[in-house]
Parts: sequence; structure tokens; C-alpha cells
Amino acid sequence: MICAGNTGQWKEGGFTLLEAMLALSILSVGLLATAAMQDMALSRNVDSKELGLATNLATEMIERIRYNTVNVITYNGIDTQNNATKPSNTQQTMARGDYDQWQARLASSQLKNVRGRVTVTGNGPTSLNQSLVSVQVTWSGQILSHSVTMSTIIVPDAV
Repeated sequence: MICAGNTGQWKEGGFTLLEAMLALSILSVGLLATAAMQDMALSRNVDSKELGLATNLATEMIERIRYNTVNVITYNGIDTQNNATKPSNTQQTMARGDYDQWQARLASSQLKNVRGRVTVTGNGPTSLNQSLVSVQVTWSGQILSHSVTMSTIIVPDAV
């Protein structure tokens, strides 16, 4: 506030209503931006947790397949949402057990609509007997669907 004293000089006595409203609106914009950044940081933290969990689940299946390299082809076509893709007892009991355990781990992971798939294809010259193994884990996030795919080349040990 500006007022004239007895001597005719102008004195400042405080803020005007317009100045207070301008300061309040600038403060409001800053607080809203801070709140939006906080929300984004929290959602990205959840996304990174889910991504780390899915990566660990895919790596776990690749390690299971590496342990059973002689029977790597029995893992081809595994889909944890389709029990018909479970290796049969006559094919390989270890691969069947790996399927059951991996399916249980995926189900208990708390990822929404989680699904695990394995594909095994020949890779390189047939004389090397190499297999390209791809393990994919897909799940539904808060807004979008996510997917992690890990691939490796496996050479069966000599029997």
C-alpha cells in the first residue's frame, strides 16, 4: 500500500491485493509441478521394480535350460498360460519340473497377467548343434503392457 504522509512524502506500507494474488498463483504453479514430478517418479519406481522382477524371472528360466542342455529342444514352445505346452513325462521330467516351477514363480511374482514363453531354434551350422533360446516374459503394467525378452545360444554338452 502506498500512502501520503503529513509531509507530502509517499510511504510504502505493504502489499497490494494484486501483488498477493500474483505471488500466490506463481506458488501454485510451482507446487503443481512438484506434485506432478512426484507422481511420475513414483510410477517410474514401480515400473523399474516390475522390470527388474521380470528380468530375473527370464534369467531364471535361461539358467534352468542351461543346466539341462542335452534336452534343450524339449523347452521349445513352452507357454505358461497354455498347459498343453508343458513337456510330457515321456519327453523329459526335468523340463516338466522346470515348467511347473517357473509357472509357479511367475504366478507368485505379483505381476498382472504375467506370461512366460520359450522358443528354441537351431542356430549356425548343424555340425555345431547350437540352439538359440529366447525367453519372453510379458505382463500388464499400470497403463501399458510390458515385455522382457532374453536370448542366448546354448551348445549341448557331449553325452
